[in-house]
Formats: sequence, C-alpha cells, structure tokens
Amino acid sequence: MSREIHAKCFPRSHCTRGGGRRQKQRCEGEAKSSVSVPRGTCMTMCPAYELRQRELQNRLHRFEVLTGTEHDRLPRADVSCTVKEYSRPAAGKDSTRATDLRPPDILLKTVYYLVDDIAASSTLHPWTEVYSFVFDRLRSVRQDMIIQRISGPECVAVLERTVRFLLFASYRLCGQPLRLFDSCINDTHLQECLSWLLECYREGQHQHQEEFQALSLLYNLGSAQAVQHVLELPGSVRLSPPVRLALAIGRAYVERNPVRLLRLARRLDFLQGCALHRHLLPCRRDLLLLYSHGHSSRNCRFPIQKLADILSLESSLTAQLCRAHGIHVGGEWVIFSKGSFTESLSEELQCAQMHRLLEDKQQDLTVSDIIHGVA
Repeated sequence: MSREIHAKCFPRSHCTRGGGRRQKQRCEGEAKSSVSVPRGTCMTMCPAYELRQRELQNRLHRFEVLTGTEHDRLPRADVSCTVKEYSRPAAGKDSTRATDLRPPDILLKTVYYLVDDIAASSTLHPWTEVYSFVFDRLRSVRQDMIIQRISGPECVAVLERTVRFLLFASYRLCGQPLRLFDSCINDTHLQECLSWLLECYREGQHQHQEEFQALSLLYNLGSAQAVQHVLELPGSVRLSPPVRLALAIGRAYVERNPVRLLRLARRLDFLQGCALHRHLLPCRRDLLLLYSHGHSSRNCRFPIQKLADILSLESSLTAQLCRAHGIHVGGEWVIFSKGSFTESLSEELQCAQMHRLLEDKQQDLTVSDIIHGVA
C-alpha cells in the first residue's frame, strides 16, 4: 500500500512524536471556533430548495420519482424517497446554510433508509445502480457531518455502516466493468472512512471497536502502520478474538505462508472475508508458486482435490487456476514444475469466479444484516 494511503488511514499522531499535542491543539482550536459552526435545521432527507431545483432541472434519480409521474416531461419527486445528493464545493456557493444541512438524527435516519430501503431492496436492480445511488448519498451525509463537525455516537454509527457498505460492495461488485464500478474510488473512500472511524474510537469506548480494528487490519494486510496502530490499543481491544485472528492472518501474509493464511481465513465471518478477499487471488498465486518449487518433480503427482481443499476452491476452478499459471493438470492430478510456472493470469479468470470461501460464509445473511452488523 502506498505511503499516501497509509497516511490517510492511520493518523500521523499514531506514529510520530508530538502527535498528541497537535491533536489537543486542533481540538482546542475547534472548541474556540464552535460558535461559528453551522447547525442544520433540515428535517427531511433532502432540503426543499434542492428538491425543487432538481425537479425543475429533471435531475431526479429514478429511485426518487413519485409513482405515476415517471413518464411526465418533468417527473415529480417523492418527498419520502428523495435524498440530498453530493455536490462539490464551488466558489461563491454557500454550503453552510442551516436549511440545507441535516442534523445528526436526520442523517442517521437517512443512512437507515439508504441501507434498508435501497441497498437491501429485493426489487431495485441492477445492484451496480443501487451501489452508485447509495454511494453518492452516503457521501452527501458525510459532507453534512464535516460541515457541522458532528462527532459522537451518531457519527460513529454512520461511519460504521458506510465502511460495511463499501466493504460489501468491494466483494459483490468485484470484476464489474470500470464504467459500472471503480474499485480504486471505492478503496479511496473506504480508507478515508476507516481513518475517520478509527479517530472517533480514540475519543471513547464503542461497542463495535474490536470488529472494525480487525477489519482495518484485514483490509490493509501487510501494512506496518496498521499493525503498529493496533499494538498501541488497550489490551481489551488488542487481545480480543477478532483482532488476534486478524493479526495472525497478517503475520502469515508477511511470512508468505499462504497455506496458514487460507486455513485461518476459514475462521473469519462474512464481512471479515470481504475485507480479506482482495488479497485471496495473490495469496493463491503465491501458494501455487511455492508448490511449484517444493513439489517440482517429474514423478510427483499431487491430488487436485487436496489442492482444491487447501485453496478453498472447487476442483474445476482449481484446475483453471493451475492452467492459467502454466501448471499441468492431468485428470485427478496436478504436476508441478518450477520451470513452467508463469505469474500472469488470463483475463477470463476473474477473482469473482473464486468466491466460494465467502459464499459459504454469507449463507442466509441479508444485505441489511451485513451493513447493520447483525450476525
């Protein structure tokens, strides 16, 4: 992971001297200027002014249109379904008007609506469009929180659900075309939300802190800053089962022990698997490279079913993965040769084909359960 991403995800005060003093000074400065911080008075998910403007400009999303007006020249907005969209700050534009800002309780209500009525809907399709809508509206929620400098339980609740949503999307939309899902943009926002959330946890005890400290470790596997951050946490968090398991997986990753990593990964819950899943394909490649050297022999035959169990894949996908790396597969056996191994993968072999490890964990969990953290 790049230094820039590390800096975003793990505050400077965690790894440099004087960070605590700077944090204290920043908090004192914010306290002095608190009189000028705007406080929202908008009691709906979308300010009335924006709603009227978007109706006149025909900029309503189809999820927001009032039933029966879809085919009108200017469809009308369903007030109960219209959500404030994200807008970039612009010169001369006042983004601090109280009537355009939603207070914390309305922001949390908006997030619940986006999760339960949009993201978890069984009737809204395709999910790429659902993701795009929810992603934008959650970004707008965070924008309102930043302008009002909202902190405390409501802020944590919003960020926790946002992180879970972005993690789930990174798994569910893996392999989608760039025009439908940009994994780099999703990653950038996920790292920013994680950074903000971990900073909030420093201000007090929160119910789900252990869960998200572990998710941060798993998502940023191999990051020395992530490990250092966790090692500085109180023992009650650092020694909790989720964090200890994440640390063990991180140690296996750093030691390049893919067999142990994949074995430990079976103990993760679904969302933890989503955080880890972007590392699974490189991990499986490392395992095949290791076996290509360790079992390289003209007379050696390795059972493909045993290899499939180690990789947590079906036999057919294991055979595809082996062939993609130049490994010979003959019937029920794999023949490893260090001379024939190739690093590159064919384009048709996508990570999305290899989700058995996570599919087994998801079982009957609904999208709402996943994002609200109901396991």
